[in-house]
Amino acid sequence: MHYLKILSRNAFRHRLRTLLTVLGITVAILAFGLLRTVVSAGYAGVNASSATRLITRNSISLIFSLPISYLERVRQVEGVKGVTYANWFGGVYITEKNFFPNFAIEPRTYLELYPEFGLPMEQKRAFISDRKGCVAGRKLAERHGWKIGDTITLKGTIFPGNWEFVLRGIYSGAEKSTDEGQFFFHWEYLNETLRKTVPRRADVVGILIIGLKSPQTAAETSLAVDAIFRNSLAETLTETEKAFQLSFVSMTEAIVVAIRLVSFVVIIIIMAVVANTMAMTARERIGEYAIFKTMGFRGYHIAGMVFGESLFITMTGGTLGILLTFPVAQKFGELMDQFFPVFQVETSTIYLDIIFSLLVGVVAAIFPTWRAVRIKIADGLRRIG
Repeated sequence: MHYLKILSRNAFRHRLRTLLTVLGITVAILAFGLLRTVVSAGYAGVNASSATRLITRNSISLIFSLPISYLERVRQVEGVKGVTYANWFGGVYITEKNFFPNFAIEPRTYLELYPEFGLPMEQKRAFISDRKGCVAGRKLAERHGWKIGDTITLKGTIFPGNWEFVLRGIYSGAEKSTDEGQFFFHWEYLNETLRKTVPRRADVVGILIIGLKSPQTAAETSLAVDAIFRNSLAETLTETEKAFQLSFVSMTEAIVVAIRLVSFVVIIIIMAVVANTMAMTARERIGEYAIFKTMGFRGYHIAGMVFGESLFITMTGGTLGILLTFPVAQKFGELMDQFFPVFQVETSTIYLDIIFSLLVGVVAAIFPTWRAVRIKIADGLRRIG
């Protein structure tokens, strides 16, 4: 405790310089934490993927659909526990600015395979029984002020027209990583309309979702499913849910890499700032270090003072940066929840903040310490007065 008191007094001899340095470190750690959280948010879907689910899509591209008749054949494959399907709808609410993920699904089997979508039983029954019913995530409903029973109209982009739905349920995520910004409705409602208006687009789905009895059978089941439809008019590609989500992340890989690089550049810049502060401090105290040597202090005593002061400054700024990361990330997530439905600071990000704060403090003190330890007593005493 006495040693910390000495370090704090030494650190704040030049208060303005130290405060500005601490502020710089705080801003750098805050920026690093937010940038890392943005990267983590991009992988939220990947991290939330289940090992017991497979996704089957058209082998050519995701924009090509699969016949609904594939469903029963997949259900017969060994190792399959359950099968459901989904179709990307691509509708917008009022204006394009209010875009959110919306899917046409088979309610009963879909909710069975996705238990992370917590829906009260009475709302679940109402949704299943109402052909025009829909379910929205908690965050999505709060953003637009929707309540149970409201009529919601989506303007179709892939399927033109105005589509009316009745909100029958609002789901909550069972885990923090669950996306609460999605919208689901009956595939049958979509399909019946298409049969009347565009028959050639009816009776098809975007993807099949397969529930496995055991995650260890994922590879065998994937191969078995694809083998069934080999040489058909719509060959399939079956992969784990995680691999399916990663295929979307790969489309923005260049942006993710750029954000990561910027986050590390921020740390390098603040390292140079702290190194400059410590170099100025060591230069000003050369005479003091010479006096310490005449009093019998060893090199490691002086090194401890320099390193200790550097770490005191960086850890003070780092701690403030970490503490500010949580409220700032929460506010940022609220403002950007349309683009980042899951935006939370991961534990690994905090660990990296601490590691880099320590690293900056150690690296910044290396040269000033070497200079202070190497100074000769006579040369140091000449600088006094």
